Amino acid sequence: MTETRRPRIRLYVETGLAADGDRVTLTGNRAHYLRNVMRQGPGDTLALFNAEAGEWRARIESLAKARVDCVLESRLRPPGGKLPLTLAFAPVKRGPNEFIVEKATELGATRLRPIVTRRTETRRLNLDRLRAIAIEATEQCGRLDPPAIDAPIPLAELLADGPLIHLDTLPDLPPLLSRAGSADATLLIGPEGGFDDGERTLLAAAPDVVTASLGPTTLRAETAALAALAIWRAARAR
Repeated sequence: MTETRRPRIRLYVETGLAADGDRVTLTGNRAHYLRNVMRQGPGDTLALFNAEAGEWRARIESLAKARVDCVLESRLRPPGGKLPLTLAFAPVKRGPNEFIVEKATELGATRLRPIVTRRTETRRLNLDRLRAIAIEATEQCGRLDPPAIDAPIPLAELLADGPLIHLDTLPDLPPLLSRAGSADATLLIGPEGGFDDGERTLLAAAPDVVTASLGPTTLRAETAALAALAIWRAARAR
């Protein structure tokens, strides 16, 4: 009898999903998670996915100490298009940075671009850890593709890359919702304390920068990032 329920375990894999009957070997943390954390065994099912191949039902064929061999049974979801959505933010402390990455993944960001400003709190990031957090969030939330996470760059370099929307706290700015919903966007969140006068001059002079507001109250950097993404996502759903 064909199993119709979706597997409760979803794991992101970079390659190896092509056709029914193909075998996929999971090693390292993936194998440890299935064997020792979730207590899976031969015959149990899981979902394997990536953006290029979509999502597949797989059945565990065998387990060894450091590997789990699976067989693909059927494709659950085809690969699908995604609307580009970039979040550029000045890194804060470790915990809030990880929170931003996790929640930005859930809210559909396709690229995360840390920027270095004069008030940036953290200039060195553990990108491997942040990418692992993004993959785990991808597995939990149901999307097929973890966002790309870039190495930190100076603000001036970001401004040279094209259009962006700067979320500012100045009065009388148009709300972000009035600018939201285009097919592509880069949302820029400043550091705790905001951009300094020199950076504000740089932003004002950039031809491809528009400004928008998240409301009348001052938000922490991690709150502003989530609010901006949520507003943009809601606008696209209209």
